[in-house]
Amino acid sequence: MTVWDGLVGQRHVVGSLQRAAGGQGMTQSWLFTGPPGSGRSNAAIAFAAALQCPDRGCGTCHECHTVLAGSHADVAVIRTEKLSIGVDEVRELVRRSALAPAGGRWQILIVEDADRLTEQANNALLKAIEEPNGHTVWMLCAPTVEDLLPTIRSRCRLVTLSTPTTDEVAGFLVRVDDVNASLADYAARASQGHIGRARALARDEATRNRRREVVAIPAMLVSPAGRSGLGACMRAATQLVEVSKAEADAITQELDAREKADLDAAYGVVERGRRPREYAPALRRLEEGQRTRAKRRQLDVIDRGLMDLVSVYRDAIAVAAGVPTRLVNEEIRAEVESLARVATPEANLVRIDAIFAAREQMLEFNVPPALALESLMVALRGTGEPSERGVRA
Repeated sequence: MTVWDGLVGQRHVVGSLQRAAGGQGMTQSWLFTGPPGSGRSNAAIAFAAALQCPDRGCGTCHECHTVLAGSHADVAVIRTEKLSIGVDEVRELVRRSALAPAGGRWQILIVEDADRLTEQANNALLKAIEEPNGHTVWMLCAPTVEDLLPTIRSRCRLVTLSTPTTDEVAGFLVRVDDVNASLADYAARASQGHIGRARALARDEATRNRRREVVAIPAMLVSPAGRSGLGACMRAATQLVEVSKAEADAITQELDAREKADLDAAYGVVERGRRPREYAPALRRLEEGQRTRAKRRQLDVIDRGLMDLVSVYRDAIAVAAGVPTRLVNEEIRAEVESLARVATPEANLVRIDAIFAAREQMLEFNVPPALALESLMVALRGTGEPSERGVRA
């Protein structure tokens, strides 16, 4: 098993990176782009392992193991649980980039979510990329090239990852995680090519149940009960907020508890039974960071929920158009077909636009999720009602 085996459906990318690891087309600044779940950061880490490995990514040597485990002395990965990456974090990376590699090969700096860099952080990074140390390699990860400053992306070699197919994701789940074929197929379709999401759906029944609650919302909003008033919209918005909070809490609570235990141990709270003066400000900083992380996690989960809603309306459009393909939400085909009967494809396209508008309000303009989702549910309920466009046969 090599370092490349986790890159699902990225054969052309793997070939290009393998050649670069062998010296063909090697450069010191890289930009990995691709849709969520395509494996941008995984590709960067695999490439870092290949650069440090004597056999270009064998997956079994000490260099490969330490890079993949995140403990290699010459590979640093910056990732944030906050809404942005600040200049102080980048300056620390820039300082490290000037050091000679301890292992004698490369000093590698990987920036996940480079699209979250603040303006000051971008400027600090630009100078380091313009004048790299001879043994330093920068790897930036972002959804699109437009997410970085033109001056930065023009100095990087672009690596574009694509969304893997349903069959590729299902095959990966069967092969690597020993998931049965039926469940793997469901997880691959429901995740829409997002590897991490597919693995969560395949492994955890609670995650599957939460998704089922979300994809049931469109049918509920156009049911006779849903048309009777705004109560259904408020309930749907509350349901999505609660589902997202439950999933975000499941992700963060264990980590929060572990960090608190580590802090208590570091300040001797457990052993001595008292709190030193420095403990209180350290605890405040930790709790502030955890609150910020929880906020981002919940927004991330809501974002996935919105994409699940989009998948239902896209399925309804496909059914109405007579497209002979499996639906993303094949398990609720009856509800999708009902949705296709009571709303035109044009009305469902308007609904999809409303979902992306709500997404932008929350992620870009910091509108409170509950408020944005309540407005969204009203829009989803009111678009394409039979009274607005005539009764459809």
